[in-house]
Amino acid sequence: MTTPRKVTSLDVAKRAGVSRSAVSRVFTPGASVSDRTATKVREAANALGYRPNVLARAMLTGKSKIIGLVVAYLDNHFYPTVLELLSEALEREGYHVLVFMAAHTAHDIEDVVGQILDYQVDGLVLASVALSSDLANRCRASGVPVVLFNRKLEAEGELAVVSDNRSGGRMAADHLVSLGRTRIGHIAGWDGASTQRDREAGFVEGLHAAGLGMFAREVGDFRLPRAKAAARRMFDTSDRPDAVFVANDYMAFGVMDVLRAELGLRVPEDVAVVGFDDVPSAAWPAYDLTTIRQDAEAMVTITVSSLLAEIGGSNVTPPDPLPVRLVRRGTA
Repeated sequence: MTTPRKVTSLDVAKRAGVSRSAVSRVFTPGASVSDRTATKVREAANALGYRPNVLARAMLTGKSKIIGLVVAYLDNHFYPTVLELLSEALEREGYHVLVFMAAHTAHDIEDVVGQILDYQVDGLVLASVALSSDLANRCRASGVPVVLFNRKLEAEGELAVVSDNRSGGRMAADHLVSLGRTRIGHIAGWDGASTQRDREAGFVEGLHAAGLGMFAREVGDFRLPRAKAAARRMFDTSDRPDAVFVANDYMAFGVMDVLRAELGLRVPEDVAVVGFDDVPSAAWPAYDLTTIRQDAEAMVTITVSSLLAEIGGSNVTPPDPLPVRLVRRGTA
C-alpha cells in the first residue's frame, strides 16, 4: 500500500484557480485577501484535505504563533490546572502551546530551552523551574520574550508572575499559633526555588513574632515520596510537632496519609496541617485541607497579558506579587 502524496498549497491554488501567494494570504492571520478568494481557497483546501504548514509559515513571517511552556512536574495538581488555563487563554489570542518537561535544575532547563528556541517560538513561559540569568539574557538576545511563572530570579527587568509567598507563609504561622499550637514544624519544598524560600521566610517571621522558633524541619523537595519520608522522620518519634506547615498541597496530602495510615495520628487533634496552593483536591472530604490559596486564574491572566505585550514590542513593568488568602478547612 502506497502512502498518499501530501497535498500542497500549489494543489489548492490550481483547484481554486488562484495564485499560490493568494493561498498563503488566506491562511496567514491578518493578511489582506478578498472574501471571494478566501471562500474559494477554503473550499478547495477542504476538498483536498489541505492543512497549512505552520512551521514553514513561521520561517516566512518570523511568527510561529506558538508559545513554549516549560514545566518541571505535572504530578503536582496545581500545574495541570495552570496548563489548562494557559492553553485556553493563549488559544483565545490565536496562539498554541508547545509543552516541554524538564527537571528543576538550571542545567537541564538550558538544554530544554535550547531545543525550544529551535522551534521559533514567539515567547516562553517557564513554570516553576530554575532559570539562570545568562539563559534569560540568551532568550532575550534571540528576540524571545520570557515570563517566569511561580518563580523569580530577582534579576533586573525580569518578568516574573508570583504570589505573595512570604505573606502566605506568615498567614500559615499566624493561624497555627492562633490555634494554640506551640511545637510547629515545617516540611519544605525544593530549597532552590524562590517560592520555597519566601514561604519559609514568612513562616519563620510569624513564629518569631509569637515568641516561637521552628520546632522541626525536613525537606520534601516538592516530591510526594520525599514528603512522605520527611513526615516519617519528623513524626515517628515521641517528641513530635503538634502542627506542621507543608510547602504545598501536593506534599501535604502525602504527609497526611503517613500521619493517619502509618502512624495512627489524628488530624487535626494530634497534628494540625496547613498546605499551600489550594488545588481542587484540597477541598475533597478525604483531605479537607486548610491551605493558603494562590489565585491561579489571576496569575495566568497576568502571565498572558505580559507575554503578549512583550511579543508586541511594548515595555512591560514587572508585576507585583499577587495576594493570597487563608482557606480554613478541617485539618487546622
